[in-house]
Amino acid sequence: MKDVAVIAIGRNEGQRLRRCLETVCGRGLPVIYVDSDSIDGSVELARSLGADIVQLDASLPLCAALARNAGLERLSGANPQTRFIQFVDGDCEIADGWIDRARAQFEDRPDVAVVCGRRRERRPDASIYNRLADLEWNTPIGEVQSCGGDAMMRVEAIVAVGGFDPSVIAGEEPELCQRLRGKGWKILRIDAPMTTHDAAMTRFGQWWRRAVRGGYGAMDVATRFGSEGLFASQVRSARIWAAGWPVMVVAAALTGGSLGGMVWAILAGALTGMIVPAQILRLALQSRHRTGSTSDALAYGAFTLLGKWPSLMGQIRYARDRASGKAARTIEYKPHPAAQSS
Repeated sequence: MKDVAVIAIGRNEGQRLRRCLETVCGRGLPVIYVDSDSIDGSVELARSLGADIVQLDASLPLCAALARNAGLERLSGANPQTRFIQFVDGDCEIADGWIDRARAQFEDRPDVAVVCGRRRERRPDASIYNRLADLEWNTPIGEVQSCGGDAMMRVEAIVAVGGFDPSVIAGEEPELCQRLRGKGWKILRIDAPMTTHDAAMTRFGQWWRRAVRGGYGAMDVATRFGSEGLFASQVRSARIWAAGWPVMVVAAALTGGSLGGMVWAILAGALTGMIVPAQILRLALQSRHRTGSTSDALAYGAFTLLGKWPSLMGQIRYARDRASGKAARTIEYKPHPAAQSS
């Protein structure tokens, strides 16, 4: 394990950061914590636990990609023998045994650049939004297209493709994975507990902002790789449902009205509107084996479809920022420490 190091990143994670670092500090691994202008004492906390600290310049457009690259740069100078890096977000805790298990995967697979596992939500019963996040992390195992922010990566592969792209504000890991796969590297997801995430989503507004951020990031990545790249289908789906479906309902009502009057207009519009509950039911049936309950499956279907609207809003924000020449923006869904104390 002398060739493995940990890079944790965070901004105002408070006690979540303590739990994160306590799972890796003091275990004989180099641990670097990269802070993005926290005001909650995160830097002092990480230093007290024994992590090497990198503080990002607050004048820069801060993002996860920039933070991870800064950690890589520090590591290359302080621990050049490192061959594998476990990246972890500051709101996550690494599962016991994960680092050893992930490291072992690389021995038999020299073509693998990234190994990831099962991410779980810390308090799935605290809110429906946390449960939805827990379901979101439950993805298929085997060779996959991309990973999330928690994963072990081969340094050689990351360096070969130029590291993370700091202009990608959301979706930086999938963007990196697409470039890695373009160079012949593989992304492997294994059936093993990896991290526990603390979304701390208890309000609808938080879920909505998170979905807006997802749409913003999806549009960013899809724009870079074209119609066949990652997130292209998600971008199209959001447009079809959030914009196309209302147009279809209105068009059906107008057509029905022109052919048979008000009754036919209402009937045509209502029948077209029924596409939404039918789609919710289809999504629920597809996810039933992952959710474990009918109510969670229905909630998953409903929120997946509802999420098309904030996702489209995120796309529009991205297009507007790009047209005006603005840098991509970070959209946060967790409350600021100052807001929590007020």
